[in-house]
Amino acid sequence: FCSKVVSDSQRKFGHTIKQYSPSGKLIQVLGTAGKAGSSLNPLQFDQPAEVFVDTGGGMYIVDGDGGLNNRLLKLSKGLELVWMHGEKGGGPAQLYIPHSVATDSFGRVWVADRGNKRIQAFDSTSGEWLGSWSSCFTEDAPYSVRVTPGNKFLIVAQLNINRVSILHVPPVGDIRDCRIASMIQLADEIKPHLVDVNEKTGAVYVAEIGAQQAQKYIPYS
Repeated sequence: FCSKVVSDSQRKFGHTIKQYSPSGKLIQVLGTAGKAGSSLNPLQFDQPAEVFVDTGGGMYIVDGDGGLNNRLLKLSKGLELVWMHGEKGGGPAQLYIPHSVATDSFGRVWVADRGNKRIQAFDSTSGEWLGSWSSCFTEDAPYSVRVTPGNKFLIVAQLNINRVSILHVPPVGDIRDCRIASMIQLADEIKPHLVDVNEKTGAVYVAEIGAQQAQKYIPYS
């Protein structure tokens, strides 16, 4: 069984990334609880929004859920910095309130750049900026992003319009414009905040902070 890694963005006691065993035992903590900062040595975060671990053990962290930082970091399996983007702004590779991160099996990193109302894509090995999408998010920013099995779709939560959007994953080498395949329109005040996808079944899980519940959606066969 593999361990679980979670972000803790709580201001007073958080600012950390925590790793737990399958039984719930705390294994290690990155950052100092309650100490907001931007240092890399030792690692110090400021309201990290999410962490995603790829199949090779690489760890991707979006650091800055309303705090001073606006960073995307990749750490190695040994927790050393591989690359980082950390400039606040709306240009290519710049970030403003990055809220979610995921990878596909083509070696691309997808970031829900919430404050800029767009999704950005990066090369997972080099950190090179590959492109961004904003045309699908004119009504509301992306809050959470995940990739379905087989790299077929991106699942994106949009909190303020109570929607889960299903976008086509672009081919390798050309990000192009975003294309909506379908969407799930939820009732008012549901507020979908985070999504996740079962890598084996493709089931989609939606955490809803308005309804204070989680829903599961099963893909058509």
